[in-house]
Amino acid sequence: MIDDLTTLGTAEPYRMFTSRAEFRLSLRADNADMRLTAKGISAGCVGSAREKHFSEKRAALEIARAQFSAMLFTPPELMRLGLTINQDGVKRSAIDILAMADMSVNRLRTIVPDLPDTRPDVAEQLEIEARYTGYLTRQTADIKAFRKDEALHLPDSLNYSQVGGLSVEVCQKLSNARPATLGAAARIPGITPAALVALLRHVQKGKLANAS
Repeated sequence: MIDDLTTLGTAEPYRMFTSRAEFRLSLRADNADMRLTAKGISAGCVGSAREKHFSEKRAALEIARAQFSAMLFTPPELMRLGLTINQDGVKRSAIDILAMADMSVNRLRTIVPDLPDTRPDVAEQLEIEARYTGYLTRQTADIKAFRKDEALHLPDSLNYSQVGGLSVEVCQKLSNARPATLGAAARIPGITPAALVALLRHVQKGKLANAS
């Protein structure tokens, strides 16, 4: 919000959406304590009881991540454990397995009895992080692609309604402003990172089609 208001300004009532943040998939309710409590401690607005709980959970989470990441299984081993895995020769960690559909720490423990004991809140955090891993990797790649191509020229004849993934509101803003580059589009209030990535892919796809 602060970045929006100080760098972009606003010509309408401001609505705060996490979708406007570049790393929006990281700004989740489940990890708010891990992201923000240390800042609260530094600012002196977190009590001793909460600080103790936070420190214990953070330490337990770091240990659990390391333990689960260190447990590696080959595709044949996972097949023998009853899991349907692509036989590609790539080892999977316990964290990778948690990313599978309908998988949980409790279910994984029934398959792998020597799985380390884990606090319920830490187990839940591991499950959520595992499910988001693929999306976070893609988000990071999208952000890098955008930053690399901020100077990308947007054709004057570009029909924004044909760009998949854009809301009606975003299409109207872009159509009215007619930005010359992707970077210029990013400076239009209300244009989300997701919309910029959709725009980038659409223009690049058009260039490839014209080249062929």
